[in-house]
Amino acid sequence: MNKTQLKNNIMALEITDANFEETVLKSDKPVMVDFWAAWCGPCRMVGPIIDQISEEYDGKAIVGKLDVDANQEFAAKYGVRNIPTVLVFQNGEVVGRQVGVAPKNAYSEAIDALL
Repeated sequence: MNKTQLKNNIMALEITDANFEETVLKSDKPVMVDFWAAWCGPCRMVGPIIDQISEEYDGKAIVGKLDVDANQEFAAKYGVRNIPTVLVFQNGEVVGRQVGVAPKNAYSEAIDALL
């Protein structure tokens, strides 16, 4: 597989209850977390956008997805009641929240504001 093919297959990082603290709360970079579930239609619309942002901000920010069905601890902790919900963290604190589907620039602007 050449580098171009590899680059096109970049997916957002899988975030779980087990790695949340290390990956999100202790990060020195801005972190965007997409709280989603496989059965959620709107989540499937946001997923590819999050993957694109993950690729575009590689090295500058951490972008990941948390499956709320498999990982309920942090979804509950941050009051995620509707999905998709995208939270943006900086220095372990929530600094942005987008509930529902939004255009790509809404997500990228949230990261840009922190860089």
